[in-house]
Amino acid sequence: MRLRSFLLSSEGWPYLLVPCIPLAVALDLAHAGSVLVFFVSAAGVIPTAALMGRATEELATRSGPGIGGLLNVTFGNAPEIIIALFALGAGLHEVVKASLVGSILGNILLVLGASMVVGGLRRDRQYFDRTAASSQSLMLLLAVAAMTMPAIFELVEGKGLPTPGAERVDYGPTVEHLSLAVAIVLMISYGLGLLFSLKTHRALFNPVREDDPDEHHEQPWSVRKAVIALAIAGVAVGVMSEILVGSISEAAHTIGLSEFFVGVIVVAIVGNAAEHWVAVLVASKNKMDLAVNIAIGSSAQIALFAVPFLVIASFFIGPGPLALVFNGFELGALIIAVLVATHVTNEGESTWFEGVQLLAVYAVLALAFFFA
Repeated sequence: MRLRSFLLSSEGWPYLLVPCIPLAVALDLAHAGSVLVFFVSAAGVIPTAALMGRATEELATRSGPGIGGLLNVTFGNAPEIIIALFALGAGLHEVVKASLVGSILGNILLVLGASMVVGGLRRDRQYFDRTAASSQSLMLLLAVAAMTMPAIFELVEGKGLPTPGAERVDYGPTVEHLSLAVAIVLMISYGLGLLFSLKTHRALFNPVREDDPDEHHEQPWSVRKAVIALAIAGVAVGVMSEILVGSISEAAHTIGLSEFFVGVIVVAIVGNAAEHWVAVLVASKNKMDLAVNIAIGSSAQIALFAVPFLVIASFFIGPGPLALVFNGFELGALIIAVLVATHVTNEGESTWFEGVQLLAVYAVLALAFFFA
C-alpha cells in the first residue's frame, strides 16, 4: 500500500516508467523499429535520472554543503552528460551542441515558466531572493558570452556557421584550441562560483529553512544505500543513453524531424525530466527560491560545467574535438533566453502571466527549430 501511494505521488511517478528500461534493451536487441526504440529508451532515461537525483540528494544531505555541492555538480546533470558522451563517441557533434543548448533553454524558459504558472495560479505574487538569482543569471550571461566567441571567430574568418542538423568536425585547429581555452576559463569560473555560493556567501544561497508541518519527512537513506542506488542509476542511464543515441538518426529521419530538433527539444527535455518536475512541484508549494535556483542554477551548471567538460572530453573521445561553434538558431536562442532570465530575476518576484510569457518564448523558439 505504501509503495502504491509513493508511485502515485508527485515524487514517485517517474518510477512508473522503470519497465521501459528492460523493454528498451529487448527492443534494441530485437532490432525493432528505430522510432519505437527511441521513445521507449527516452522514457527509460526518466526513472534513472530520478533515482540518480534522489541518491545525490541523500548523499549531499549527509556530506555537508561542500561535498554536497561537488556531488550536485558531478551528478546533477549526469544524464545529459552521459547522453552527450555517447553522442560524442558517435561523432554527432551538432546533436551534442543542440542538446546542451536545449537544456539551457528548457531550464530558463520551460521550467521557470511552468513553475511561475503553477505557483502563481493561486497567488497574487511569488517572491524569491533577487540577489542570489541575479548572481546565477550573471554567471549564465558571462558563460553565454564566452560560448559565442568561437562562432564570432569563424564569422570573422569568413568560414560561416554550421547549418542546423549538418555535422561538421573540420573547423581547424585554431578554433578547436580556442574552444578548449574557453572551456578552461568556464571551468575556472564555475569553480569560483561554487566557492562563492558554498563558502564565502553560503548564507545567501542556503538560507535557514523552517520546517513545513505539512511536509512529509521520510526516513533518510544510509550512505551505502545511496551509493548503491547511484551506481545502479549510472549503469542504467548509460545503457539507455547508448540505445537512445544509436536510434536518433534513423528515428528522426523516419518521423520527419531533423536531428537538430530532436537534440535541442526532445533529448534536452528527457535528460532533465525529473529535475523539471521537482522545480514545478516546489513552486506549487510557494518555494519559489528553490524553483528559481533549480531552473537558473541548472542552466548555469550546463553552461559552466557540462559544456567545458564535454569540450575537454572530445579531445579523447570520438573522431575529433568539439568546437564551440553554434549555428545561428542556437546563438539567437541562447542570447534571447539569457536576456529574458536576467530581466525576470532582477525583479525578485513573479506572477503566473510572466510564466505564460516565458512559455510563449519557448514555444516560438521550438517552432523555429522545427522549421529549421
